Amino acid sequence: MSIETLLPGVVDAAHAAGALIADRFGARQTGSAKGPGDYVTATDHASEEAVRDALAAIAPEVPFFGEEQGGTRGDLGWIVDPLDGTANFIHGFPAVGVSIALVEAGRPVLGVVHAPMLGTTWTAAEGHGAWRDGERLSVSSTDPSQAICGTGFPFKAKDRLATYMAVFDAAFTTFEDLRRPGAATLDLAWVAAGVFDGFFELALGP
Repeated sequence: MSIETLLPGVVDAAHAAGALIADRFGARQTGSAKGPGDYVTATDHASEEAVRDALAAIAPEVPFFGEEQGGTRGDLGWIVDPLDGTANFIHGFPAVGVSIALVEAGRPVLGVVHAPMLGTTWTAAEGHGAWRDGERLSVSSTDPSQAICGTGFPFKAKDRLATYMAVFDAAFTTFEDLRRPGAATLDLAWVAAGVFDGFFELALGP
């Protein structure tokens, strides 16, 4: 199956998970801590299962690895964050996303990011460009002095705070302004769309 043929099914998988997240958004949520400031809820697990089932239906031979429940990895495989921005979700802040990538030999060849509370979906496939709800995307060419960039704080590893603050200081001095929504999948999609002029964070996982 070609990447182009797979893409609609991957979008459907992200939308199925997003519908589940949206249905539970705003209800009182409880989460268990995986680490300092790093939470997981029943919705994270349910979203991951929804994505896993949907991808298995369109490409059963491709290994699946999810952030919450793991899985198997291969030279070709899915890597999924079923609910990025769990702390936002728990607190009722709508910057949350579902992220699905098809990775080949360590390099993403297809990606879908869906923001269920914003009603927005970003897609990209090797050789077919990057898109937001049918609109072709391009990155920003804004001069750094006028740039607004996203960032993520090292809340999981505060021993890295001094390293981060040195970069933050240089960035805030150089750029016009910074933003920190708290969901890296959306931050990166906004960079692809030219909404943010750049993004920096320490030690993000795949």
